[in-house]
Amino acid sequence: MLGGRLGYVLFYNFNYYFSNPIEIIMINKGGMSFHGGLIGTIIATYLFTKRRKIPFFQLADMGVLAGSLGLGFGRIGNFINAELYGRVTSPDFPLAMVFPNAGPEPRHPSQLYESFFEGFLMFVILYFLSRKNLKEGTLFGTFIMLYGLFRFFIEYTRQPDAHLNFVFMNFSMGQVLCFPMILIGLFIIIFVYKKNNSSLVNIK
Repeated sequence: MLGGRLGYVLFYNFNYYFSNPIEIIMINKGGMSFHGGLIGTIIATYLFTKRRKIPFFQLADMGVLAGSLGLGFGRIGNFINAELYGRVTSPDFPLAMVFPNAGPEPRHPSQLYESFFEGFLMFVILYFLSRKNLKEGTLFGTFIMLYGLFRFFIEYTRQPDAHLNFVFMNFSMGQVLCFPMILIGLFIIIFVYKKNNSSLVNIK
């Protein structure tokens, strides 16, 4: 939660919170950032595994299986709350819908796209991989890389934050933050396979 909140402050509204630091703790104002939450979770997991002398990648591989399902249900929550909705689309688009407080125009239900791809499809992929004799860290790296890829393309249907709009060329902040995720995930996969003493994934 701390990572999610600080991620939102740093990535999405730094100038405002720099001028109004007391509002950082007012979680009813502003929001949370998945990317910040992921960073916070990784740090907390690393500290926990160091303290308990558990291999980091072993716990991380288990965590992303649960995390992908959590993402799927979390995005359904966004949909129910009519928040983080999509961009305006054609009324003829089969999935187009009108969201409360988002004007009369039909929009993409981008929350459901994210729920399916970043959540449930991700879980199926990771679960399938967990049945294979892969090295520890493979699931963790795959999760980070695929989340970055899925989120990057789905952002083309998601309404950018009003106070940011596009931050670099025609890319939203979410897409900019996904670039390093893709590279980091790929790097982790390469790293664990070059590390000779990596154990095999053993998730039952």
